[in-house]
Amino acid sequence: VSEGTVDLAAGGESCSSGSSARRPSCPAPTPGASTGGCAYDGSAITLVPVADVAHLVHGPVGCLGNSWETRGSLSSGPGLHRRAFTTALGEHDVIFGGEGRLLEAILDIGRRFRPPAVFVYLTCVPGLIGDDVEAVCRQAADQLRLPVVPVLAAGFVGTKNAGNRLGGSALLTHVIGTAEPAHTTAHDVNLIGEYNIAGELWQVLPLLDRLGIRVLSRISGDARYAELTWAHRAKASMVVCSRALLSLAADLQDRYGVPWFEGSFYGVRATSAALRGFATVLGDPELADRVEILVAEQEARVATRLAPYRQRLDGVRAVLYTGGVKSWSMVAALQDTGIEVVATGTKKSTPDDVTRIRGLLGADAQLIEEGNPRDLLRIVRESGANLLAAGGRNLYTAMKGRVAFLDVNQERHQAYSGYDGVVALAAEIDRVVSNPVFDTVRRPPPWNDHQQTAGPDSPPVLFEMAG
Repeated sequence: VSEGTVDLAAGGESCSSGSSARRPSCPAPTPGASTGGCAYDGSAITLVPVADVAHLVHGPVGCLGNSWETRGSLSSGPGLHRRAFTTALGEHDVIFGGEGRLLEAILDIGRRFRPPAVFVYLTCVPGLIGDDVEAVCRQAADQLRLPVVPVLAAGFVGTKNAGNRLGGSALLTHVIGTAEPAHTTAHDVNLIGEYNIAGELWQVLPLLDRLGIRVLSRISGDARYAELTWAHRAKASMVVCSRALLSLAADLQDRYGVPWFEGSFYGVRATSAALRGFATVLGDPELADRVEILVAEQEARVATRLAPYRQRLDGVRAVLYTGGVKSWSMVAALQDTGIEVVATGTKKSTPDDVTRIRGLLGADAQLIEEGNPRDLLRIVRESGANLLAAGGRNLYTAMKGRVAFLDVNQERHQAYSGYDGVVALAAEIDRVVSNPVFDTVRRPPPWNDHQQTAGPDSPPVLFEMAG
């Protein structure tokens, strides 16, 4: 992280390099860190899933085009969040300023689409030339009579995680607490950091409904602007993505007295623990009894459905290369399917995440801090793994290594959360590891004398087409 940038410690505090006392949980600056996701990208990841809001990116068109819809956040209703708006700044705007262009864009969006709010994302170029985005947003809000929220997360201020935090800060400053719900209940909760990837939120909501728990605010998967405004009236919050929005949960507790806890809906054990966590934080003995009844019912049902997959997946070993909360939550989910996880990535994981990993894999767990393709294939080969679970960019790494691949990042189109998600995960793993193509690509070519099956470290088998 460059001088003067902002990052996030495990507890949600600033990890600014200008701080005199750096917390042990702050990530150490590393060369090349700026080539990852920027702060603008992180803020968009946090806020763009709000489905009925118009999201306007103030900057060159590339800032929008290179990051739009990289996450599969789904909506059950409005689709305005999928429409891309940008001021598309050019050289003329760099010289003379882009404030007039920004005001014109906000007014046009407001009059044509009449959204409940407009979110304006600052990027590097207007941040460097000094556009007063906050003043323009106030002027546009006065003219349109609707909220115009500035999201001040220009890419140069820090990493993607810093942008997540700044997106949450924009909600707390400009949105949360600006309206009241029609009514409240004793079991109103917030889900923070749940982005409804591939519809995962919809696998969890029925469980909460059966328990009588009402999700007052979703931050931000399948959310509507109105529900964000009254998040301060929830009785508890669950942080699903532990590093991204911890600071928002902590600020809600400090400012409005909303208690919170961290959890995950990946895996049978984690889902059960999350439901029990709600009962504990809400402090309702009757709810706790209902949770135990539901957990027993769902775990028995899932065990029956998982039995054939666990038998087929017996002996499968996996290398998991991801980061953050998924570095431990996906470990638990994979273990629930009967798979042995031999290594996991920790690139964006906090010390608390690493502690959870060691609790699941043991003190001698192999942790992957930096996983270039060569190192990943070496780990796969040395561990005898036959499955690489990672993000889409590692698909071709798995292909080169002749190992099955499972996409576990935000680009995927399959939901793996909740009890039903574990069954879907097992079915998908069974499908990929049982693919007959691996028998073919590992088979020696017919002109080769040796008979052993090719492995991940063997040269690729090439076949020539007859002329």
